[in-house]
Amino acid sequence: MAKDNDQIQISNHKDKKMFIGVVWNCAAELKVLLSALLFLCSLITLFQFFPSSVRDLRGCASFPPPSSAVQLLTTTTPPPPIEPQQNKKLEDVVLEDGLIKRNFNGYGTAAYNFILMSAYRGGVDTFAVIGLSSKPLHLFSKPTYLCQWVPHNVTESHQNITVPGYKILPDWGYGRVYTVVVVNCTFPFPVGHDGSGGQLLVHASTSGGGDTNFDLTNTIEALTETPGSLNTLQFTAPPKYDYLYCGSPLYGNLSPQRVREWIAYQVNFFGEKSHFVIHDAGGVHQEVMEVLRPWIEKGYVTLQDIKEEERFDGYYHNQFLIVNDCLHRYRFMTKWMFFFDVDEFLFVPKKGTIKTVTDSMSQYTQFTIEQRTMSNKLCYLDDAAGRVYRKWGIEKLVYRDTKRGIRRDRKYVIQPRNVFATGVHMSQNFIGKTTHKTEGKIMYYHYHGTISERREPCRQLVNTTNLNVDGTPYVVDTTMREAAANVKRFELRMIGSVLQRTHQ
Repeated sequence: MAKDNDQIQISNHKDKKMFIGVVWNCAAELKVLLSALLFLCSLITLFQFFPSSVRDLRGCASFPPPSSAVQLLTTTTPPPPIEPQQNKKLEDVVLEDGLIKRNFNGYGTAAYNFILMSAYRGGVDTFAVIGLSSKPLHLFSKPTYLCQWVPHNVTESHQNITVPGYKILPDWGYGRVYTVVVVNCTFPFPVGHDGSGGQLLVHASTSGGGDTNFDLTNTIEALTETPGSLNTLQFTAPPKYDYLYCGSPLYGNLSPQRVREWIAYQVNFFGEKSHFVIHDAGGVHQEVMEVLRPWIEKGYVTLQDIKEEERFDGYYHNQFLIVNDCLHRYRFMTKWMFFFDVDEFLFVPKKGTIKTVTDSMSQYTQFTIEQRTMSNKLCYLDDAAGRVYRKWGIEKLVYRDTKRGIRRDRKYVIQPRNVFATGVHMSQNFIGKTTHKTEGKIMYYHYHGTISERREPCRQLVNTTNLNVDGTPYVVDTTMREAAANVKRFELRMIGSVLQRTHQ
């Protein structure tokens, strides 16, 4: 038995020596093989960082197609895109009398002909198209708009029809590079009203604007209605809301506490059948969003992200564009539409309500609201300073500017179904009457600039009822302060204590 074990060990020893001998004899080949494997692994590792066009080597690994396949590919592959024709460069010319005629060569485009934001139906035969257009184009030329309705299926009862568009420039010349344009498209008979669907095209022509040698036309796909998507009852049904607020663009580093006070006050003021459309142009940062979220969840607020409009240089973050979009987007959803800012608080004296005011104005399409200008830095010292600082802004900023003989801006309210375009302080494009005789019925308190400061608004604590600061007389007006306690209770009842720790 021991002899057999010795033989097995001798045999294993010989096998090991044989394997080592083979490896030793093939050492050069193994080195080459290992080097090749190392290089391949390194290449694969780097390969993933190459551009996709370099990584796609399928064409290199495939065999060339037969001649018949080449012919088939040649006949079915679309031709390469045609390069846009370049204008021939005009050189300076010396005329016969020695006069040198200079020429000018234009390249590129300075501003868009039209920038579409939205398009909405105003009825079975009319539409509103809202957008921006080059302001110099409208100052130095007369651009035109053609409206075309294209049915999905053209028949005798569903015709392809084109009518001139009526343009409205509602921003009173305030535009910068771009001005606001509202194109009204009204057809001589209803189009797509039976739910058959169709498309509204707007053909915008420059009419020689910018360069009198050219009349460029751009076709805009303004609105597409799929079959069955139109509900014509919206044009005649009672509106969902009694009051709807159209907000101007919010931008900058806004104060969450001031926004908190404003939205709680307004929801309490307008009541259950009200809604607030807020437009974020960069001002609704995370802390402001936390203030708005409870009211969004309650269904009182709609927040729209409009930061993309900052690409286009219009007046005041394209304020006129945004309010006109809001007008036409919600015109059939509310009886009354309000336009004012988030540092302004509407007020109706105790004998009335917002309903009694609007009911008394039902014969008017539009009425305006007088302003009461409040100091944004003078605070009434009727308590310990520490307690004053902890109060809401509308509680401590109680000094009203009483300077006479100056014109103060007014804000306004409309019945939107009668309005074609709107502005910031009033509308000039509507059917019906307007009135400014609302003194004593409704007013708004304006705390200018307080919304955009992330710090304590009180700069000076005073305890007198009358004072004069830099030539401006002020008196104590505690109207809003007296309303604050009720607003605080309302907020607590509606959304709980979730906003109690809101910062400036």
